[in-house]
Amino acid sequence: MDEMTALDRFRSEVPRPGPDDLRAEEARLMAAISGADPAPARRVRAGGPGRVRGRLAIGLAGGLAAAALAAGAVVVSHEPAQRQPEQVTRIMPVAASEVLTRAADNAGKFPELHPKPGQYLVFESQTMNPAELNTAKGHSRYLERGYRKVWLPVEGDATKGVIEGKRLSPKPYPGWPIPPEAYQTEPSNGPEKLADFDNRVEYLRNDYAYTSRLPTDPQKMYEHLYTRLGTGPEADIEAWQRVGSLLTEAYMPAAQRAALFRAAAAIPGVTTIDDAVDAAGRKGIAAAKVIGGSRHEYIFDRRTYRYLGEREVVTDAAKAEAPVGSVLTSTALLKVSVADRAPQAKPHR
Repeated sequence: MDEMTALDRFRSEVPRPGPDDLRAEEARLMAAISGADPAPARRVRAGGPGRVRGRLAIGLAGGLAAAALAAGAVVVSHEPAQRQPEQVTRIMPVAASEVLTRAADNAGKFPELHPKPGQYLVFESQTMNPAELNTAKGHSRYLERGYRKVWLPVEGDATKGVIEGKRLSPKPYPGWPIPPEAYQTEPSNGPEKLADFDNRVEYLRNDYAYTSRLPTDPQKMYEHLYTRLGTGPEADIEAWQRVGSLLTEAYMPAAQRAALFRAAAAIPGVTTIDDAVDAAGRKGIAAAKVIGGSRHEYIFDRRTYRYLGEREVVTDAAKAEAPVGSVLTSTALLKVSVADRAPQAKPHR
């Protein structure tokens, strides 16, 4: 007995409907598939609620609907479909930043560090940030400058991190005199604990144990930068700032670094600044994005495209409360190295 004979005998148990019944059932089923059925629309999914099921499963499409019903073998489930988490696939636009593209091309041309578990990455940098004081004499502003050295554990526990710093001469905040108190801060401090707790969520980590596992594919790195973000200008701003968190006192292998630069180059609104200077006075070229009343720049060496630092330049005087072109925030990454241990730290203040 062949398979078709067995199937025919199997069907014979079910009374065969007439032509009018078949056409009516076909019309009802096709209307349900097209969404015309007044019952709530359901997606047909294999292995889950709302799927087509029965003694003999047959795909429903076009004229097959009538044949399936004639066999008496298909039952359409009316169980409510379970809502599945929405999976958003974010397509990376064409890269618009030549600076970041060239930085990606050159990412593998520098000596690589290979830190191991239990070791520390050591970052030395120079910084400048706005500072404000409220004293009996009134309110004052100035630009605080300093040198800092940070030991960060490879495994990423910031509570084991150590920092020490040295004060450099302050600069005036545009339109404000330097207050006497700006010169009275401690000339140096530390070493002390970097933090008492670390509450960063997983996808915002920037320790080496994490960054060394990030995607090497630019599209996937782009998706990583937009993790838990929506769409539109605000998401683009946050993604751009996340790029900075992976460059500032953070280190990753060349493959991930190249993917980061290519992904960052595709963030909407990124422009090129031909003349940029980091906190140490090194001249370079920058990729930048305007955020609020200022332009946030990531600066690279003009010849080698090694990352130098970042700065914030005023573009809207009213929003920034400083003249257009003023540099309010600036950093310079001076050196990155590996150490077996960090200095003994004082409690975090």
